[in-house]
This record gives sequence, structure tokens and C-alpha cells, in this order.
Amino acid sequence: MNCEAGQTIIENVSRVFVGRQSCLELILTGLLAEGHVLIEDVPGLGKTLLAKSLARSIGGTFKRVQFTPDLLPADITGFNVFDQPSGRFVFHCGPVMTNVLLADEINRTIPRTQASLLESMQERQVTVDGTTYSLEAPFFVMATQNPIELEGTFPLPEAQLDRFLLKIKIGYPDRDQEIAILDRFQENDPLEDLQPVTSPAQVRSLQIQRQRVRLSSSLKGYIIDLVAATRNHPALRYGASPRGSLALLRTCQAFALLQGRDYVLPDDVKALAIPVLAHRLILTEEALLTGTTSDLVLQDILSRVLLEAPDGSRI
Repeated sequence: MNCEAGQTIIENVSRVFVGRQSCLELILTGLLAEGHVLIEDVPGLGKTLLAKSLARSIGGTFKRVQFTPDLLPADITGFNVFDQPSGRFVFHCGPVMTNVLLADEINRTIPRTQASLLESMQERQVTVDGTTYSLEAPFFVMATQNPIELEGTFPLPEAQLDRFLLKIKIGYPDRDQEIAILDRFQENDPLEDLQPVTSPAQVRSLQIQRQRVRLSSSLKGYIIDLVAATRNHPALRYGASPRGSLALLRTCQAFALLQGRDYVLPDDVKALAIPVLAHRLILTEEALLTGTTSDLVLQDILSRVLLEAPDGSRI
């Protein structure tokens, strides 16, 4: 299966964003899987630059919303305004009407406004005053939150966390990468010269192509076994739901497509289990007190749950 367009997008974004290749692959994986990505990391790592570079590379529209405590749902979805000359209400679309939406510091706004994104993220539509408006395709939300500041924040509820296909961290650049950043931005902003290398229609075609990537019955069983293990682990109060199983399946398909394959490998499932499932798990009080994390729990599950081979053995 040919996915040169996917690699071309990654290469184009890399002309501006200097960072881990694995991070770029995960973000594009989320886009091809028709999901959304939550980035939890410290400020100044280029999250806004990354979102802008992605939107420009796919030839799509880009909107950024700075989430604050006084932000209202209408500031996201849009609102109706009475037009006196025509004698009717006119809909003014909100920033959600775009291809790539950067929801910056999403945990700084009130739960009511956070919830206004639920319909758009899940149903690809918004409803205002009883009228439903479809969103553009592709529609991709990149949300960020700062893990080091707790005062004045509103943690995302589990229902909204579950709507994010992936939760990732960018991480600090190494020495060579940071030198490259200084060189690249010393005189000009490379984003200004970045040109599209594909189109929203081509991205949508890749999303449809992703649906045809094959998984064997044993791999589907492996995904189910991994998710089921989260529901019975002693360190977890609640495990992943069937939405987690579907998310892992779709993400593995997209990741395989990005590698140029029309089939999923066991290593794809193992590589994606933590970014797909970790934020869907709720630890027990005892586990939190001992410093256990969702990542550690999933590493334990991955070491214990084995893939069933065609002959019935476990490998």
C-alpha cells in the first residue's frame, strides 16, 4: 500500500518543526485515523507551530482558540445574530469550522465550554439553536494542556479525555535539535515559506484508504485481551471501554498505512497501546499514593498479555 503522501506531509512539517520523528508520526496517525490528539507538555516546545505547519502542509484551514476561564461555548461553536435589514437571524460560525483546530490550554476553561467540543469531536457537527451544521472534512483537533500548573485549571473529565484518540508528549529537543532550531529561526520564520504538499481531499482519501488496512483475527483478539486486562488490573479502578478497543484498532490501521503497509503487525499494537489507552484509565487511590502511573500499568499488561498464534499457542 502506497502512502507517499503521508511521508511527504511529515517531511514538509519537519522543514519547520524540529523534534522527534515519532511525535510527528503519531500526530499524522491521529489525523489519518479520523481522531484527535491531546498534547500534554510544558510551554515553548512548538505545539502551535506544529499545528500551523500541519494545516499548511495539507492545504487546510487553521484556527487557534486560547482557552480561558471566561470563554463561552458560543465562542467555540458560533452564534446567531439578528440581521435587521433582512429580518432574520444569521449564523456566525465559530473557530470550530476549520480543518485543523488548536485548542490551546484546554484545561483552563470551564467544563461547560470544554463540553461544547464533544459534539464536534465525535459527530463532526455542531448544533446551535436547534440547527445542525456539518464540519469540514477532514476535521482535526489538537488540544494542549500544561502539566506543571494546577491553579486555575479545570481537569478534563473522563468522558472528554475518552474522545481524544491519542495523548502524547513532545519532550525537550536534544542538543543537536536545539542547535538546528536556532539555525532555522535565526533570520526568518520558515513557516512563512511553507507550501502545501497535499490537499484536504487527498487527506480524506487517505482516511478512507486507512479503513481497508487488514487485521488478522488473532490481532483483533490481542487488542481485546489488552483492553480487557485493563478492566481487571489491581492498580486500576476503571479500565478502557470498547471505545478504547476501537481507538487502538483505528490507530494501528493508520500507523500501518503510514508505513506503507496494508496490514497491521503485532509491534504496531504494542507501540501504540500506551498513547492510545493510558489517558483512558483511572488509577486506584492506593496506586496513586505509591506513584504508579497509567504508563507503568500498561507496560505491565503488555509484558503479561501474549498474542495467540494460529496454532493456539501464546507468543
